[in-house]
Amino acid sequence: MAKERSLPTDKKIFSVDELKEAGFSHYKINQMVDEGRMIKLTKKYYENTNYTGEESDFFYVPAYAPKGIVCLMSAASYYNLTTYRTDAVDVAIPRKSKISTMPDWPQFDVFYFPNDRFETGVATVHDGKNEFRIYDMEKTVVDIVFYRERVGIEETKEILVNYLRRKDRNLNRLIRYAELLKCSDVMKTYLEVLV
Repeated sequence: MAKERSLPTDKKIFSVDELKEAGFSHYKINQMVDEGRMIKLTKKYYENTNYTGEESDFFYVPAYAPKGIVCLMSAASYYNLTTYRTDAVDVAIPRKSKISTMPDWPQFDVFYFPNDRFETGVATVHDGKNEFRIYDMEKTVVDIVFYRERVGIEETKEILVNYLRRKDRNLNRLIRYAELLKCSDVMKTYLEVLV
């Protein structure tokens, strides 16, 4: 008798294509959902209920927003630039895109970015076999300054102060992003006050 094929326990979210590549048929995928070994999230993505690794709400972003990038306060929190914790994951998507299925949990706060803002400073984080896209630290700081009215002035100041204390900061990149994304004057004003 053939050995029962099982899902690896070190990956949280699987696409249908990944499951097919691993040798699972549609019948087998549906059977695993019926048995509670997987939860269907969207038409193309499933959650592995036997996952044993570190949990992160960010793992759900590619499933619900395939083009989505973790941004703003969620990214600031990831880089330990803020003590503020959001109730939802901040996700940037291209301005003309939409998310067809919104999750009940985790909640998403969706930001529609124009192309230049959306495509600048994207990094991919690999956490074991899981991955998600997030803006790098400098792009995150520039976005926070740009959206300071929405984020909050106190939060913006805290993030900038924490960023400036870091040894791994890259001020040249920060200024370059600020110029590219049309908020260099505001950024320079903040830096003059804080430095």
